[in-house]
Amino acid sequence: MNTAVYPKEATGANYALELMQYAQARTWEAVDAIAAVIRPGMSESEATARGKEILAGLGMERIWHPLLVRFGANTLKAFNQRSDGDPVLGDNDIFFIDMGIVWKGHEGDAGATFAVGDDPEMIACAAAAKTLYQRVEAHWRDENCSGVELYDFARQEAEAMGWTLNLDIKGHRVSDFPHAIYRAGDLGDLAERPNRGLWILEIQIAHPSKPYGAFYEDLLA
Repeated sequence: MNTAVYPKEATGANYALELMQYAQARTWEAVDAIAAVIRPGMSESEATARGKEILAGLGMERIWHPLLVRFGANTLKAFNQRSDGDPVLGDNDIFFIDMGIVWKGHEGDAGATFAVGDDPEMIACAAAAKTLYQRVEAHWRDENCSGVELYDFARQEAEAMGWTLNLDIKGHRVSDFPHAIYRAGDLGDLAERPNRGLWILEIQIAHPSKPYGAFYEDLLA
């Protein structure tokens, strides 16, 4: 069982860091498998349906938050917002995948953005979300900062890179299922330093002038 420092980091009796890391690795396996089958000409709903088939084939225990596949302008949508229409992926386009899956009783949560075609700004946007995540994750490791300070740093870095950070998306708890009973709030509102294996760092950016963005999230572990 995790020896949590803060009440917001409470876990269940079955929690184990190595199982959180296992769940995260399996979730990334699923992200990559779904991304590999998404092609121009496919609609967002078709991609989501194909993704659910892939998840079932991988032997997941359950979904703890719905699979999201967003195309084009819908990459600007937050988790709790519905997609506009059912867009078809273009030859030069951008999309992201976001999913929360339970493996061995622990919650995996991963998301990444992919560009198709050769549009240099879309390719750069997809790459920037991951790069920004990596910079913020390194800051967490190096500076012993709070969740609030972490997202202040993320905003500053995003601006320096030329992107706009969506601060309505500020990370969240994960744990042995279900984490929701602990009501821990957002990572970006946490006044203490987040401990490893308990928090998802979410990064969502918008292009400064074009109608699309990018998303990347992973476990602080």
